[in-house]
Amino acid sequence: MSVTRVVHIIIFLFFGVNCFAQISPGDLSNSHSHLEGISHCTQCHILGEKVSNDKCLSCHKEIKERINLKKGYHSSIDVKGKECASCHNEHHGKSFQIIRFEKEKFEHNLTGFKLTGAHTKKKCEDCHDKKNIASKEIKDKKFTYLGLEKSCLGCHKDYHQKTLSDNCSKCHGDEKFKPALKFNHADAKFQLVGKHKNVDCKKCHKIEKNDDKDFQKFTGIEFKNCTNCHEDVHKNQFGENCTQCHSEQSFHEIKGISKFDHSKTKYQLENKHLSVNCKLCHKKSYTTPIKYQNCTDCHKDYHNGQFIKEEKSPDCSSCHNTTGFVNFSYTIEQHNKSIFALEGSHIATPCFDCHKKEEKWTFREIGKICNDCHKDIHQDFINKKYYPENNCKNCHVVNKWSEIIFDHAKTEFKLTGSHTKQTCSKCHFKENSDGSKQQKFANLSKDCANCHTDKHFKQFEKNGVTDCYKCHETENWKAVNFNHNNTEFKLDGKHENVSCTKCHKPKEENQNKFIQYKISIKCESCHS
Repeated sequence: MSVTRVVHIIIFLFFGVNCFAQISPGDLSNSHSHLEGISHCTQCHILGEKVSNDKCLSCHKEIKERINLKKGYHSSIDVKGKECASCHNEHHGKSFQIIRFEKEKFEHNLTGFKLTGAHTKKKCEDCHDKKNIASKEIKDKKFTYLGLEKSCLGCHKDYHQKTLSDNCSKCHGDEKFKPALKFNHADAKFQLVGKHKNVDCKKCHKIEKNDDKDFQKFTGIEFKNCTNCHEDVHKNQFGENCTQCHSEQSFHEIKGISKFDHSKTKYQLENKHLSVNCKLCHKKSYTTPIKYQNCTDCHKDYHNGQFIKEEKSPDCSSCHNTTGFVNFSYTIEQHNKSIFALEGSHIATPCFDCHKKEEKWTFREIGKICNDCHKDIHQDFINKKYYPENNCKNCHVVNKWSEIIFDHAKTEFKLTGSHTKQTCSKCHFKENSDGSKQQKFANLSKDCANCHTDKHFKQFEKNGVTDCYKCHETENWKAVNFNHNNTEFKLDGKHENVSCTKCHKPKEENQNKFIQYKISIKCESCHS
């Protein structure tokens, strides 16, 4: 071995550790401890530059994959475009927690899965449990929030054992699984009418054992004939068509003149009328003539004359039919001929949302202004000149309330750059300490500090105001407008090539860490 090489080894043994300590800003956290050492710097850093997002994502492939698919929290507006190191910083010691956030304030809807109902009461670890992760590669990680499926069966047991659709939300809500409030038996092949409405579900949908597990059968149940469930006490003397004499209202209630063909009269019985007791219409006798031309000959005008025009009320059949009064044939085209045409989201709005806000149905004197149905949450918060006569359409459209058409240029603050990409709530709905939100539109300050944190801690404040536009513009936070030659200290000579950090160093004051820009311009303040 040459003398020169021996000398190099001795120098490294005596000074190598100290040299690295001066180069490294601090120990890496336990998660990245395998990257310690000067030979690993370029695993994360581009030589001579900062940490590279590409290098981070070359290791964290599961994050990169979701970003490429534009899914998950890292593709949300809160994270998109940020440097990885701005949230997951390093060199703060082995016990430093790289992934940290306030769980209570975390907006879960940014992940692509909005928490509602009972999900809002769950702890993070209730769902983010390794038993719910299908991917072995993700499950093997020591700690992760990734890997959960958005489908119900990703976390919940399939009680129906693949006999029903895997779209649980068709029947169940997210408040609780039982009862299945969204399920409507009217959507099934077998309609529940009469006494069937009061039968316990378990009478037809029995609970059985399947692989030593309780299983309630909902599909494959025969119902073509009454005798599929009911005993034929007549021993097939009258055939299997029980409905010739009986109805679902009661087996003990027998239809009058059961063999009579009503279609031979001037009034043919259809749908609901088929199950009506004959005596309800034929009160005196079956041969006494009765009125039947109008629905109101038998039925009361439930709407109490709301549709009377020129002292004449239209017949119920213009909207209803004999399948039941709950069903109606009133079309959107007919509605659009009224004073309120249905457009956008109003087309999909159930009738009772507007017309049955209380006990009775109301069809008159509503729909003239938005406030007839919608609460004005902006009352006294927005200058009336922007929505005269409570006309919400000046800002909102009927497709959805979150779609805003308001021209902000009409105000004293025109939106430019990144401001055009923000939601209204970012500036106009401030969150209070108790989690509630307070809206503010009128008299909202135009100062940048009203929405943005002054990271310079009033270094550039004059007369109580910091004019951020002297350095920044609205496209991004880079100080593109800043020119050092417009300051008290013009850069010339060797100063032109000096790194900013040589003169403007980090400072901590009143527990606030910031870069000090306001410094003395005397030579001796920088030069010894």
